[in-house]
Amino acid sequence: MVRIAIAGGSGEVAREVIDALVAASDNDDIIIFSQNDMHSQSNNPHGLSWRKVDYNDSNSLVQALRDIHTVLSFIQLLHDPENKSQKNLIDAAILAGVKRFAPSEWGSRGAAAMPWWAGKDDIKEYLKQVNTNKKVLEYTLFQPGLFMNYLATPFKTSSHLTPLNTFIDLKNQRAVMVDGYSNAALVLTTVQDMAAVVARAVHFEGQWPVVGGIRGNRVTISQLLEIGKRVRDGSFTVETVKLHDLEAGRLNTSWTLEARHHSVSTQQETEMLKSVLVGVLVSTVKGGWDVSDEWNQLLPDYKFSGVEEFLEDVPWDAN
Repeated sequence: MVRIAIAGGSGEVAREVIDALVAASDNDDIIIFSQNDMHSQSNNPHGLSWRKVDYNDSNSLVQALRDIHTVLSFIQLLHDPENKSQKNLIDAAILAGVKRFAPSEWGSRGAAAMPWWAGKDDIKEYLKQVNTNKKVLEYTLFQPGLFMNYLATPFKTSSHLTPLNTFIDLKNQRAVMVDGYSNAALVLTTVQDMAAVVARAVHFEGQWPVVGGIRGNRVTISQLLEIGKRVRDGSFTVETVKLHDLEAGRLNTSWTLEARHHSVSTQQETEMLKSVLVGVLVSTVKGGWDVSDEWNQLLPDYKFSGVEEFLEDVPWDAN
């Protein structure tokens, strides 16, 4: 039995992981931290509860973390200026004697060209610092690459994750590619596979790796485009952009992203959608989404969903 605290537990990725944790064990205690009023517990599965916390109150946060074995953080970086909430959570976890901690990663292996995720690198450095003299907190950086579910947009292919389109739009059979980088690789993992790996990692008896890559499928851009053509039974309209234009903030395409993440305000929407597409393109060609495979090696029996098989199950012709 493991006592697990989920910080930022109302988020979409967090809820996918919570579902996997509940399904994986009847014995674990899963405590969801919330800054809002307590949620009704009448319909909660066995072992699942909510606790209201104040990330700026160190004493109460330490108390909330007493007897917790593992903390999984899904704190939304855009809502955590200067990463204070997550740093306070790390400090309190150490004081409370928490064994394991996973910071709010859940994506690429770095924040290069993606300033909205700059806090991730700050938290990585902070975790290094607190363990400088001796290890006081075991941690891993869960990095599944890009959620494969986004390729199925506008169709929802998981319980909680909102469909978001990306630079390969299978529904409309179009793509944006960076000139000269068709062989750049990225990792695609379904959010369900990522959640299932996390549920197994919580009970993993060995040492957690610092870098925790989860590699569902590793493909190049050209390979992904070929898969898209087979799945959609037709050609794609491909627009090519120059890397130097993207690095200068210029996006010369006839279309851009359409669906915004719930954490982005409507006032920020237009500029943010452009920035995200530019950032994902640049970070892809620079290897930011080509994550490692530490958890694949530690959990060799786990079978991941294949990208082509996954996309073939999407009802592309539905309205």
